[in-house]
Amino acid sequence: MNTAQIHQRFLLSSGAFTDTRNIKENGIYFALRGINFNGNNFAREAIEKGARYAVVDEEIYATNPEHFIVVKDVLKALQDLAAFHRKYLNLTIIAITGSNGKTTTKELTNKVLSKKYRTVATNGNLNNHIGVPLTLLSMDEETEIGIVEMGANHFKEIARLAQIAMPDYGYITNFGKAHLEGFGNIEGVIQAKSELYDHLKKNMRLIFLNADDPVQREHFNYKHTFSFGTAEDSRVQFTYSGNQSYASVNFNDTDFKSKITGKHNAINIAAAVCMGLYFKVPFNEIKNAIEEYSPANNRSQITKKGSNTIFMDAYNANPTSMHAAISNFQELETTEPKIVILGDMLEVGSSADTEHQVIVNQLENDDFTECYLVGEHFNRTQTNRSTIIKFKSVEKLKEHLQETKFDNCHILIKGSRKLALENLLEAI
Repeated sequence: MNTAQIHQRFLLSSGAFTDTRNIKENGIYFALRGINFNGNNFAREAIEKGARYAVVDEEIYATNPEHFIVVKDVLKALQDLAAFHRKYLNLTIIAITGSNGKTTTKELTNKVLSKKYRTVATNGNLNNHIGVPLTLLSMDEETEIGIVEMGANHFKEIARLAQIAMPDYGYITNFGKAHLEGFGNIEGVIQAKSELYDHLKKNMRLIFLNADDPVQREHFNYKHTFSFGTAEDSRVQFTYSGNQSYASVNFNDTDFKSKITGKHNAINIAAAVCMGLYFKVPFNEIKNAIEEYSPANNRSQITKKGSNTIFMDAYNANPTSMHAAISNFQELETTEPKIVILGDMLEVGSSADTEHQVIVNQLENDDFTECYLVGEHFNRTQTNRSTIIKFKSVEKLKEHLQETKFDNCHILIKGSRKLALENLLEAI
């Protein structure tokens, strides 16, 4: 069965899904394979639970064409279907990638554009070779703008995602030290993330450009750009506020205040405002959208725990985002004690020990009341500061926090997702 025929069946279904634990009644199940599982083994279960069809790549199912669609490769079939569906809908697609801030930027952009358009955006961070196709397949004829987040940890992945989504517009948040295991170094990061701009330029599509980023300015001469930043030659010129708990930007003598911690997030706000202006969302609606947005999933959130103020940024961490979070926390104007809790930065590759030592050196030069470090990498770092205390496991750190009394403190919590540092909240 070819892609067009599968698409006809898809249109009669309630949508695509890949996990029988999240069954879609009357949906199409794609039996993907993984390192430790074979989705084909759950195909009959999917039908029994209410799926209309199951797309499989094992010939044993060919005898029942009423419910089973047999293809050579289920993943390729899913991606081809998504690309076909995107062409079929002929809607506007904005692609967002980058080392840091892409999910926040995507959420802010969706909040802004939804004030005027019917939008569909990537759910959470489902931004890979499976998540992007599922995002596209969640769009329908009522969708006016799709906002697709793209993630990658190896070369050519962004290029492949761009082939599937065929974006009309694109934005790269930044180029930071993320996924160095796959990219090797910062030059590799730039090359990999720039695959989005390469695709847009090849197809004469528009790039939203941060004019303050020297790497991105290399694309400034491309005629299809809409830029923003503090630079005078920006199409949309902002000023950024510093030393505040919440990120904000100023444009046209108007403050766009947010509920997001960290002045580094001001650029993410500016990008969303820029796209809102380009798509002619009413000015006041853009402002309302920024002020209404509340971060979730432990991303740049400020919460209260008793008398303490918690700056929770424990969704993920890499050297660039860690440095930015610490710097922002250091600059925060308060007379209350500042406590820093940091977990290992994962996927940093061979430079892991060096990058963790750089963070410790940064802490030594700041005046935080106490710093708690947890993880194998941080435990291999060197320091003579008695206020920098290391723990081998999150459980050991949690035990220490339960025995420590914090009153009227500002506490930064940041680390890679695998450590689940948000679980420390109950001990504070």
